[in-house]
Amino acid sequence: MTRTVLDADVVVAGLGVHGTAAAYELAARGRRVIGFDRFGEGHLRGSSHGRTRMIRRAYPNPVWNPLVERAYVGWRRWERRTGETLLHRTGGLYAHPEPGQLQGPGCETVSDPDRLRELAPGLSLPDGWHAVSDPDAGVLEAGAALRAARAAARTDGAELIFDEPVLGWTPVGSGPDAGVVVHTGRRSVRARRLVVATAGWVPDLVPELGGLFSTWRILTVTLRPGHPAAAPPSLPAFSVHRPQGLMFGLPDVAGSGYKAGTDTERIWDPERPVEPAAADEVAALCTLMSRHVPEVPAHPSTDVAEARACLYTMTTDRRFVIGRLPATPQVVVAAACSGHGFKFGPAVGEAAADLCEGIDRPDLDFVGVTRRLTAA
Repeated sequence: MTRTVLDADVVVAGLGVHGTAAAYELAARGRRVIGFDRFGEGHLRGSSHGRTRMIRRAYPNPVWNPLVERAYVGWRRWERRTGETLLHRTGGLYAHPEPGQLQGPGCETVSDPDRLRELAPGLSLPDGWHAVSDPDAGVLEAGAALRAARAAARTDGAELIFDEPVLGWTPVGSGPDAGVVVHTGRRSVRARRLVVATAGWVPDLVPELGGLFSTWRILTVTLRPGHPAAAPPSLPAFSVHRPQGLMFGLPDVAGSGYKAGTDTERIWDPERPVEPAAADEVAALCTLMSRHVPEVPAHPSTDVAEARACLYTMTTDRRFVIGRLPATPQVVVAAACSGHGFKFGPAVGEAAADLCEGIDRPDLDFVGVTRRLTAA
């Protein structure tokens, strides 16, 4: 039987890193939060699972720099709250056949081969390539961060409910009294605000954003830890901009193992469980990993600790979609995606909380909902 809960300030739909971060930040401000996720806690159906992720300041456009800074500040805030080390600073090197592809505070373009070897002795790049060095880049303890944020949100009173998808919502009231009734298969919840952070399922709840998102299946491989050439300072976080798609790599920190993946487009229906990594895919990625970190063995049958396929929700311009819906501003979309969203977790959670509180964030216009509706 449907029951109505009338005492939620905010409902959060989707409890990946960005929905979790929104619940955490709102609960820390004393708001009554109920979060829902369509799958069980710890599921592998989205983009937030796994131990590690990359963080970097190097970005193509300076418009990202303030949000990147908020992310770094946010991770320090989360570390203070949780008492855990969530960010390992390793430095980063981002390679491209042409110079000047990335920028960021503290970053420098490096073309001299000797300097490239000095910065990353374990990394092999094609002759004549250039790279941007980012001394603040590093590796995030993603799994630990997600667990810690959920624990902190619950400590502050948030109710996080798994295996219960949000199926729809109805606006109620108007003006200062505007709110929503959120519908799941088991209940209806009345709240002042709704945060939609459902990644590939955003169009189900916000149809006007349909067509702006596509879901890709992405493969990552993690090698067994313990190879010095795969750990800092020999190997930083890195990427190699290949014609076939970007390859990214994370060094072995705190026993995480050398991890790599490729942003190669393969469209996937998020309603389907993701297809496991195939043997030929793993072998191809291991070959690529050995090519760029030649001192580290990467044999599929003996050296792979984990091979996993996951889903990225992509936009055409690789920018997020964050903001209030113009017609129903009591609904906030926080679809930070496109394969580089995890590092912004605390910043996106802070942004969603601000928008729910009525705080304007003009710094987010470059990833704003209105921009995307106009593009549609």
